[in-house]
Amino acid sequence: MHDTPKLDKERPDDYEIRTWREKHTYHPKTGEVHIPAMALKQALPAAAKRLGMQIPGRGKSTYTKYFEGDVLCNADIPLGIGKDETDPITINANSDGVRGSGKRVKRTFPMIYDWEATAEFTIFDDTITIPVFEEVMRAAGQSVGIGRFRPENGGINGRFVPVSFSWH
Repeated sequence: MHDTPKLDKERPDDYEIRTWREKHTYHPKTGEVHIPAMALKQALPAAAKRLGMQIPGRGKSTYTKYFEGDVLCNADIPLGIGKDETDPITINANSDGVRGSGKRVKRTFPMIYDWEATAEFTIFDDTITIPVFEEVMRAAGQSVGIGRFRPENGGINGRFVPVSFSWH
C-alpha cells in the first residue's frame, strides 16, 4: 500500500508501472528496503502451530501461544539494498486482492531474488528454549515464509534459511 496519487488522466496500468517501487517496505529517508519486524514475528507462531510441538510436562499444551505473546522481533530488518535496485515482476492478480473473487488485473510488485540479513529477537518466557526457537525459526523459513505469495498462502516466494544463531 502506498499513497502516491494518480496523475490526471493516468490509466491504471500506467499508474502501476510508475509506482511499483513504492510497494516496498523501505526507510523513507534512505530508500533502503527492509523486512518488517512483524513479518518475521508473525511467521513464528504460524510455524509453531504447524509443528504442533508439545511443551514437556504440560500435557497437550503447545508453544504457539508463547510464540504469539512472548517473542518480539526487535526492529525492521534492513537488506542493504535500495528500492531502486530491485526488479519488478508483473502478475495477474485479483483486482480486489481477495483470492478467487473474480476480475483479474495486472499488478507489478518488487522482487528480491537473493538477500541476506540479520534479525534480533527478544524472548520473554523461558518456556521457549534455544532448541525450540531454532526449530520453529527453521520451520518458519521453510513452510511459512514472508512477503507476497509465500508458502503459508500456497505460494512459492518468501522462503528463507536461517544460517546461524547467536545467543546472549
